[in-house]
Amino acid sequence: MLEQRFQNQVAIVTGAGIGIGFEIAKQLAEQGAKVILNDIDEDLAESSAKTIRENGRICEAFGGDVADLESIQLLIQKTIISFGKLDILIANAGITTFGDFWEYQPESMQKILQVNLFGTFFLTQAASKQMLKQGHGGSILLTSSVTGHQAHKYLAAYGMTKAGIEQLAKNLVVDLSPHQININTVAPGATLTERTLSDANYLETWSRITPTGRPATVQDIANAALFLVSPLSRQITGQCIVVDGGWTSVGPSPY
Repeated sequence: MLEQRFQNQVAIVTGAGIGIGFEIAKQLAEQGAKVILNDIDEDLAESSAKTIRENGRICEAFGGDVADLESIQLLIQKTIISFGKLDILIANAGITTFGDFWEYQPESMQKILQVNLFGTFFLTQAASKQMLKQGHGGSILLTSSVTGHQAHKYLAAYGMTKAGIEQLAKNLVVDLSPHQININTVAPGATLTERTLSDANYLETWSRITPTGRPATVQDIANAALFLVSPLSRQITGQCIVVDGGWTSVGPSPY
């Protein structure tokens, strides 16, 4: 039986219909947390939450766009109505836009800023206010990327937003620490997900250029995420854990 490290804890995980977010939500639930699973696709959120419940865990779905202020407030309200409190926020929702710097369009920039920066900022603000009201602290984890640390072709805008997310976590140490709320980021490198596995060359390419000889799995990322929101990391705040098998240390291009 898994250790019930998150027994009686209530967690929100956004962007959790599939991939890394789903694995984080599943592991939190398996270790005793009551989870609100968010995805912009309402049907996907419902089916993913149902999958977790079928294993005897506690998980409810919230379908909505957490780049929207009204949806953010409704998400917090649902959490309190369902479970009475909020202890953990995993702000995982985000989008990737690829584009050559010389041709990148304002519409793409507006979209990625809205989701990755605006949404992350105001979701963090809303969750922090709820934790402050409760008066017993909490943990917040934001999802960054190795592209916030190292240049990557066609991902200038995306990398910019991820670097911004890491700086947000550093800045909020000043505001959140007096209230026993810690905030960190996890930065996944190449990871095997439903999306990346659709690329026939992905596994071979990233296995070849990653020092550990393989890309990360969603379980690898979730392991780091759960550590950062667990009681084991209460004195860690404003930090980022990069989970990339050492790729950013050597930096070979996949192109």
